[in-house]
Amino acid sequence: MRPFVALALTLSVCAIAVPLPRPSARRASWPLPPIPASVPRARRLICGQLAEWGIGEQGETARLLVSELVTNALRHAWGPIRLAVSYREGMLRCEVDDANPALPYVRDAHEDDEGGRGLYLLDLLSARWGSERTSLGKVSWFELAIHPRLNGTAA
Repeated sequence: MRPFVALALTLSVCAIAVPLPRPSARRASWPLPPIPASVPRARRLICGQLAEWGIGEQGETARLLVSELVTNALRHAWGPIRLAVSYREGMLRCEVDDANPALPYVRDAHEDDEGGRGLYLLDLLSARWGSERTSLGKVSWFELAIHPRLNGTAA
């Protein structure tokens, strides 16, 4: 009978050692096809998710910056795109994955250029931003600080 007692104790210890997910962490992600219609779809998805989480007041900034990242993925990458958003401890993080491992860089946009200012917007409007290579290409991301609502409830 002793082996069963030891096994039961081991299982109990293992069950206690497994960390529980934090209730304040929220995540969502969506695949996007590599077509121009994915840009407005990404904007709708991000605004809808923020509204569902009760942090829609950051929707306009997040919408603009997600638009920039998805547009960059369409212009400079190939294959499927994935939009992911997470909210944890007052920080919203939006990520766009694509298949091109080349990292974006800030370039000098001239007055007459129609593009080339998206990374400036990321730098100006986000708390932090960047991109990293992955095994399948790269992920570009930004973070926005979400402030608690005035009525005392955390956003």
